[in-house]
Amino acid sequence: MTTPLNRKVSNQQLRGSDSQLVEQEEKRQDLGFGTKLNDTYSRLINKDGSFNINRVHESFWDRVNLYNRLITMPWRQFLGLILLVYFAENLIFASIYMLVGPENLMGVGNVTGSSFVGQFWGCFFFSAQTLTTVGYGHISPIGYMSSSIAALESMIGLLAFALITGLLYGRFSRPVAHIRFSRHAVFAPYLDVNGWMFRIIHRRSNQLIDVQIEVSLSRLEIKPDGTRQRRYYALELERNKVNFLPTNWTLVHPITADSPLHDMTPESFEASDAEFMILMRATDDTFSQMVHTRYSYRYDEVLWGQKFRPMFDGEQAGAVLFDLRKLDDTDEVALN
Repeated sequence: MTTPLNRKVSNQQLRGSDSQLVEQEEKRQDLGFGTKLNDTYSRLINKDGSFNINRVHESFWDRVNLYNRLITMPWRQFLGLILLVYFAENLIFASIYMLVGPENLMGVGNVTGSSFVGQFWGCFFFSAQTLTTVGYGHISPIGYMSSSIAALESMIGLLAFALITGLLYGRFSRPVAHIRFSRHAVFAPYLDVNGWMFRIIHRRSNQLIDVQIEVSLSRLEIKPDGTRQRRYYALELERNKVNFLPTNWTLVHPITADSPLHDMTPESFEASDAEFMILMRATDDTFSQMVHTRYSYRYDEVLWGQKFRPMFDGEQAGAVLFDLRKLDDTDEVALN
């Protein structure tokens, strides 16, 4: 027979068990990918720092994310896109002027000839002058229709160049961490144990201050019921913060008995689909703003029994020579 006292004790035990489960869940490392995500073998963070996630059933505008794409795309693509839009817009308006009639543009035949091709290019050049509000005066619209089209094109040109100016300013004023990571991470001797290491350099001449780095290990583990679950471990570094980054910085995780890398082998690394995910934060001294970057090393991008070669290359005129080409250079060494 259950008494009120027994029920009270049982409720307290249940609450204690629930609180323990909640506490365990709070201590569980999760970087936002989830434990059930990606129980197959694939990368979580791409080499360019983007997440290896394909989102489906997004709306068109959410997928395009136009402003972000225009701000972050490479300069070559950005300038090429501007030239393409500029050329296409002039082609469209040149075709409109041809449909209205080139005779409604005074002087179009005198500039490029009276043939169809000459008239078309005359309309094209008039469109370019109108779009940019240059207006040399060699060609001018006649009548309400062609004048209205030219007025509309002028307004579109003003808005377009204002938009492009804003995008150019946004691209120039956006602080970016130009950090280069070594091509491989390494397992090398460190003090009386081994260590997992990688190194970085800042490629630009401007200064980064208060540089901080966090490293997490992601790997698949077998649960007692035989299913696989992705687990995450925060790796403690020998040093996770420096005030300045004028040369290179080698990040070291000592593999002690408490390390999740203890007793791991290349085979166990591959079997668990191990991946090291890196997040770097710093303050750009030029912009006085926070910058950050992401990177990752998979199990097949880690060299065992290798150590990084020093990047210093003597002195010249009283200054230390620092060879950036040696970032990826390693030497073979025996592990502890």
